[in-house]
Amino acid sequence: MVEVKLHDIGEGMTEADINCYLVKPGDFVKADDPLVEVQTDKMTAEIPAPRSGVIKELLLSPGQTVQVGTTLLVMEDRSGGDHSAEFQKGTHIVKNEAEPAVAVLDRPAQVRVPVGVSARLGQILASPYTRKVARENGVNIMEVKGTGPAGRIIEEDILAFVKLKEAGVANTSKPGFEHQVPNVSEAGSELQAPTLSEAGSEEHDSGVHKDTLPFRGRRKQIAKKMVQSLYTIPHCTHFEEIDVSELIALREEIKAAGNSISATAFFIKALSIGLKEFPVFNAKLDEENESIQLLREHHIGIAVDTPDGLIVPVIRNVEKMNLKQIHGEMKRLTKLALDDKLTVKDISGGTFTISNVGPLGGSIGATPIIQHPQTALVSFHKTKKRPVVTDQDEIAIRSIMNLSMAFDHRVADGATAVAFTNRFAQLIENPKMMLLELM
Repeated sequence: MVEVKLHDIGEGMTEADINCYLVKPGDFVKADDPLVEVQTDKMTAEIPAPRSGVIKELLLSPGQTVQVGTTLLVMEDRSGGDHSAEFQKGTHIVKNEAEPAVAVLDRPAQVRVPVGVSARLGQILASPYTRKVARENGVNIMEVKGTGPAGRIIEEDILAFVKLKEAGVANTSKPGFEHQVPNVSEAGSELQAPTLSEAGSEEHDSGVHKDTLPFRGRRKQIAKKMVQSLYTIPHCTHFEEIDVSELIALREEIKAAGNSISATAFFIKALSIGLKEFPVFNAKLDEENESIQLLREHHIGIAVDTPDGLIVPVIRNVEKMNLKQIHGEMKRLTKLALDDKLTVKDISGGTFTISNVGPLGGSIGATPIIQHPQTALVSFHKTKKRPVVTDQDEIAIRSIMNLSMAFDHRVADGATAVAFTNRFAQLIENPKMMLLELM
């Protein structure tokens, strides 16, 4: 027997939530076939089969939170040959060297689903992103026929199904549209209507009505990471005002020349320049060995607000990139984050983090929580036109942006943080000076 366990699929993850099983007992799977979908604080991922074999038992239930190393299911190793032909429509062949082959009929619980759904209900092949598209469009993915490799359901299948449904073709109420197929498993993944409390609304005897949200998946994992960081790192937050008037003017010049570089790309490059001069903020504290590791590479994470919660993809080696490259990589990673298509590499290895909440409006300051085990995080807030006194003692209208910088007070002091943000302000308030750093 082979035990399939939850392994570390991210940067030092310790646990994950089980979203759903993609197989059921009795299924034959090949090496690398997806077995179970799990949700960490950063991404949704599928645990693949380590080898070919037959699923014997599903040990846990969807919705459970499990630690790395926990056994998720048990399978029988059949890597010596292809036995897939032996498993058809709920019947499989049990072989024993001492006895003749005997046909055994599986009789799991029955559910009613539309015709066209695979009888092997647990093995619907679809990526987490495709499943997300289905949920967003109110589509039961079991009703969709896949056109991808091995019948895998792809995004285009979901969108085509939606169009057919809107046109009245995919009408599940038509007579004869249903038939019986086996249920998923006895391990808690039965298809059944949610209870009232699961649906998000509960009425108590007291007459008080409450709406509830599930505290699991990415939301729960984010909460644990934040608590770990806040209780481990003595946070200190430094606030600053930055005049971005010249940066806005430079961006307009660049735009007029046929290019577009976001303000955030300038911020990231300016931070990277500052980190070269103040490497203590691009560091990790190793308390066990009593050392502070100054990291040479600037892998800067960018916080992205997604429908499923905050996620931080990482732009790698910013110190080697120009503004256009930073802008392009930032757009690429942001789109992947919103589409739930980030890979482990896209979200791991960050050494410094930024959060740009200014475009959301209304934010004039915050006390951001550092991404443990990093040393610092900078948050950019709302830009607003204000009257300011210039060096010539004149009043002028300037565009001022607020900045919050949280840092680990074990590693750095306030004076160093002030010097760092002063250097950042110098580069942003005189953005053409950055050209000297790029030569």
